[in-house]
Amino acid sequence: MLIRNRPCRIYGEAHAEYLLLQMTGEHELQSMESEVAAIAQSAHHFLFAAIPVENWNDALSPWEAPAVWGTQGFGGNAMDTLRFLMEQVIPTLKRQFHLPENVKIILGGYSLAGLFALWASTQTDLFYGVAAASPSVWFPGWMEFEQQHPIQAQHIYLSLGDKEERTKNAVMAAVGDNIRTLHSRLAERGADCTLEWNSGGHFKDADLRTAKAFRWVMEEHA
Repeated sequence: MLIRNRPCRIYGEAHAEYLLLQMTGEHELQSMESEVAAIAQSAHHFLFAAIPVENWNDALSPWEAPAVWGTQGFGGNAMDTLRFLMEQVIPTLKRQFHLPENVKIILGGYSLAGLFALWASTQTDLFYGVAAASPSVWFPGWMEFEQQHPIQAQHIYLSLGDKEERTKNAVMAAVGDNIRTLHSRLAERGADCTLEWNSGGHFKDADLRTAKAFRWVMEEHA
């Protein structure tokens, strides 16, 4: 369906207990079916919305930063993206699919979209959980920012591929230490969180890793 002229892909069912939101790039759309099929192995009722972004690096970065690989830097437009979610996407989906007022909203994503989900949860307590698969926690300034503006969601899934920190790129090599630190920090604050290590590098099984993240957040870990 179109939400403010953006073609969003919707899966799942109306009246659902969980609303799953994922910011997606062109490169992810062909594997969306397999991701949703993997999420559907959960016993929970959900509505899933894949929301496209026009410029991945700009739309999902919380502040401006220089290029880390290639030549394209980061525009820092995450606040506009979050506003679009809160003011357009969520109200539209709630209305259209008769979702309960207290529907549990889980924001998730892969790579920079995973970082966006973590960052968005520092700005609002709207999200029940965050499903961050291989999130770009190497992003310059992120760890310091989160220390000052803690993640507010109570259910947080983090994962990383076991080869991701073995890179010659000095900025991105920090991803392993940063994700371990973030996980410890969340645990110390009493959040329901986990850190899962997947085999392989960053580009392996992104769809299945993301599905696993959403599934984990929907399970109760009492």
